[in-house]
Amino acid sequence: MYNLPNLLTISRIIVIPAIFLSVYITSMWWAVIAAVLFIIASITDYFDGYLARARGETSALGRLLDPIADKLLVTSALVVLLAKPGMVEYKISFIPVIVILCREILVSGLREFLREVNVGLPVTRLAKWKTGFQMTALSMMLLKGVWYWGGIGEFLLWVAGALTFITGYQYFQKSLDYICETEKCAKVPSIPDLLKTKAPIKKKGVKKAPVSQMSAKKTAVKKRKVQKKKTANIKAS
Repeated sequence: MYNLPNLLTISRIIVIPAIFLSVYITSMWWAVIAAVLFIIASITDYFDGYLARARGETSALGRLLDPIADKLLVTSALVVLLAKPGMVEYKISFIPVIVILCREILVSGLREFLREVNVGLPVTRLAKWKTGFQMTALSMMLLKGVWYWGGIGEFLLWVAGALTFITGYQYFQKSLDYICETEKCAKVPSIPDLLKTKAPIKKKGVKKAPVSQMSAKKTAVKKRKVQKKKTANIKAS
């Protein structure tokens, strides 16, 4: 239970109060300490899973705490960005912060629902890239004001926000696909399908006559044909 992988996972939860204290302790040194703790905690996110598999020490506690520790760590760092003045250069950059927060809540709810029906929600490769960009961006932004990397971190936060939105939609789509299979309804289109969908192209210079005019023309043509047949019958008689 208290093996090395689980201790690394628990350490990510322990450092959260120290990171959050940077909202109240605004000195440069504490900002560096909070950023370093966050970086170390982010690295343990990789090593705890690797060591658990390599050493055969996977456990129910580790599977329970690992996603919880990740979400608590990321959420605390995002709250620091929102609460601490000067962490975000442009207010529009609050958008990816909100997207990431909403996605974490969404995925947690989906996992809880699918676990009840014994359906797994595996982590995709794109989700791993999202985590990498997200951790890198937050690490740089926690150092904002200490060195130049804070501005680059804000750009990477937008990249992480875009990947977060895409992966969140993919997980949501998989969940709705399961629901549609059980309730026999139409499946939710994937992102590539949405991008392939094109609006009908209207040809310039070609105007279609209204339906009423077209029906009137057809009626007139039919009357002419009937009139010609009557005229031909009269002549024949």
